[in-house]
Amino acid sequence: MAADGLIALRSSFGPEDTMNRCEAEVRAKGMTVFAHIDHAAGASAVGLPLRSTDLLIFGAAKGGTPLMQSMQTIGIDLPLKVLVWQDETGATWLGYNDPAYLARRHGLGVAAKPAVEMMSGVLKAIAAKATTAP
Repeated sequence: MAADGLIALRSSFGPEDTMNRCEAEVRAKGMTVFAHIDHAAGASAVGLPLRSTDLLIFGAAKGGTPLMQSMQTIGIDLPLKVLVWQDETGATWLGYNDPAYLARRHGLGVAAKPAVEMMSGVLKAIAAKATTAP
């Protein structure tokens, strides 16, 4: 069961390939990758087990700034994030926060709707490229 506001897609690829495809698509769209956090490596470093759990933080000021101009608190949820993880059955998933959910969470008005819809479309396209075989 997914958390509120989380869009999760099952990937046709393993965790590493899914993340590599995601990061390549983010860069192809001209967005900036700010960080790549390998949670499983962090867990391993302190002797704890964790299935593959990898976070990519990325964005573009042109897309996020209009939302923050409307309501600065959305900055806690920006830049964008994609999480790739492997579940207990070995399936790989890619998840991201639904921009429409974030807009509701922060009380963004109608004026932010075009930016939210654009962000939703970009995330959907990135996720599809990362998880679906050509």
